[in-house]
Amino acid sequence: MAVQWAPLSLPLPRRRQTASVLLWMLLIPISFAIFFYFLFTPKFTPLALAYVVFIILDPSPETGARRVMWMRKLPIWRWCKDYFPIQLVSMAELDPSRNYLFGYHPHGIIALGSFLNFGTEASSFSHKFPGLNIRLMTLQTNFNLPLWREVLLSLGISSVSRRSCDNILNKGPGHSCMIVVGGATESLHAFPGIADLIVRKRLGFIKVALRNGADLVPVYSFGENDLWDQVPNPPGSAVRTMQALFQKYMTFAPPLFFGRGVFNYSFGIMPYRRAVVSVVGRPIECPKIENPSQEILLEYQQKYLDELMHIWDTYKDKYAKNRKREMRFLE
Repeated sequence: MAVQWAPLSLPLPRRRQTASVLLWMLLIPISFAIFFYFLFTPKFTPLALAYVVFIILDPSPETGARRVMWMRKLPIWRWCKDYFPIQLVSMAELDPSRNYLFGYHPHGIIALGSFLNFGTEASSFSHKFPGLNIRLMTLQTNFNLPLWREVLLSLGISSVSRRSCDNILNKGPGHSCMIVVGGATESLHAFPGIADLIVRKRLGFIKVALRNGADLVPVYSFGENDLWDQVPNPPGSAVRTMQALFQKYMTFAPPLFFGRGVFNYSFGIMPYRRAVVSVVGRPIECPKIENPSQEILLEYQQKYLDELMHIWDTYKDKYAKNRKREMRFLE
């Protein structure tokens, strides 16, 4: 198949957007390269080892991170957002005197919509939801990666552990969490035009919301699954078997994805320029129940699923015109 090369006459803003997304994708290897340079340079080795001790002892991922607003407002995040583009839409106003637990769907390959819309100010979250201090939650493993962890913490991104969620939701009015509910397992179902969500078995975040009296807010990102293509992996296939084994021992499953290149539109690992629209649904008020029963958990889960389906039904003909089937909740 002939390679479709990007034209040389592209305007500067588009080149800047591409460069920004590429830099974001390379931040982890760049962070590792800098750290190992310090580690294996004798005069800096003590400093690098002291930093490792700091990583081990630092409680910030569990206590709400170290959010720095200028980091959240860096132009690079806005340029990344404009590459696709990515938008943030709300169906209701959120009372800043309340605490909220946002559930994000779908995970997609990397959950880019959650990162740019809620982990940064690329879409002006603080202006659209004044008074809310949101922390995007991610796996604790990410906070073991030197230097990269500092980027996450400065954006207010925190560990997704129950303790971390409790700490944030009890900081006072407006302090809220966002959990990508489907997790890494859902990334294996991230195919363009498909909206298969792993949510029915996910009761933990419902329990956290009820224990803290935090309102549940579903968020659905139309287009999240369209940003990359993925190697087919039906159940029983060699690819799915390998992914399941990897997840068993490494806590996450690696999707075999591909997209476009930096200088071509035919192949590479860069995401496609496809629109993503994150729709914030209506809040579901939750009472504070220290030990909610299974019956209560299922009751509020159903309310959550109903609101998630309401988002889909309201916007699917506008933002999911090329869908291959309707949204499904997988068991």
